[in-house]
Amino acid sequence: MNRIHRAAAAAAVVLPLGVLTACDGGGGDEPTGGDVELTLAHSYTEDQPQHTCGAEVIEQEAEAADVGLSVEIYANSQLGGDADRIASVQSGDIDLDLQGASALAAVYEPAGVLDAAYGFDDAEHLTRFFADGSADQLVQDFKDASGGVSILGAWSAGARHFTANTPIRQPADLEGLRMRFPGSAQYLLNAQALGAQATDVAYEELYLALQQGVVDGQENPLTNIDATNLVEVQDVLSLSGHQQNSNLIVAAPTYDTELDDAQRAALDDAVAAAVAQMPGCVAEAEKEILDSWRSGDAVEIVDDVDTTAFAAQTDAWFRENLEGDSLAVYEAMRDSAS
Repeated sequence: MNRIHRAAAAAAVVLPLGVLTACDGGGGDEPTGGDVELTLAHSYTEDQPQHTCGAEVIEQEAEAADVGLSVEIYANSQLGGDADRIASVQSGDIDLDLQGASALAAVYEPAGVLDAAYGFDDAEHLTRFFADGSADQLVQDFKDASGGVSILGAWSAGARHFTANTPIRQPADLEGLRMRFPGSAQYLLNAQALGAQATDVAYEELYLALQQGVVDGQENPLTNIDATNLVEVQDVLSLSGHQQNSNLIVAAPTYDTELDDAQRAALDDAVAAAVAQMPGCVAEAEKEILDSWRSGDAVEIVDDVDTTAFAAQTDAWFRENLEGDSLAVYEAMRDSAS
């Protein structure tokens, strides 16, 4: 773990892990119980809930446990984009990371199914899926495929909704619209399942693409729509809630080998605290955004989207088109619905 440093309890300085192992006389495989500095990376801004109620809570709770853990956060993709960072987690150069399920599919394809349209009923369903054992097989399969990367927890950073210049209330309303979806495999499957014509546009170029009519609409969580001012170039927000915007907290393989039991327990508790706080933080942020939009005339808000019709269509599509482990993950998700 290149960015972890440990110190013997009696030492006044923090030594690199390899140096300490050589000096303490240990065999190099057992945790020594010394101080550990962890790097936690993500791609969000420092005012988004993923940072304030996610990363910062993990940092605060882990350090408050007083078991020799400290956490240094790198926001705004400072340590690379999603694809680069998951590789760095595998190698141990990054200790903890917040990743969307679709990004993790680059390591283990079935993990992307967690981002399936209407795969989860709501944010609570996603959290429960990981808490009640329903995700245990997926977590183990991902760990095996990734060379030991652990999934410590998951939350929804808000549901994704459609914007366009016309209302989208039912699947037929997507016909003829060029809708921007992220270019990852699961998002493109979602577009097919929803009946949308997907166009791949980089997130950073989305505002201009909408402004110039390169695409007719897009889908994103409310916090992203607000952060990028998309209501300036879109007339209608349709509250479809068609996908939970997943965040999974992943840990490098050395989580198992270089932290002692107390440190692992403290980190697990810190992640659990962040998972518990996230729904309220996201709901508060979304309410503030919607209240602001409803009080003005920047965008028309459509509340009566036929989500039942959308969900039935996507469920039938996924059951017909997914196979193998990917289908097994999807069926586990739906079987865990309340």
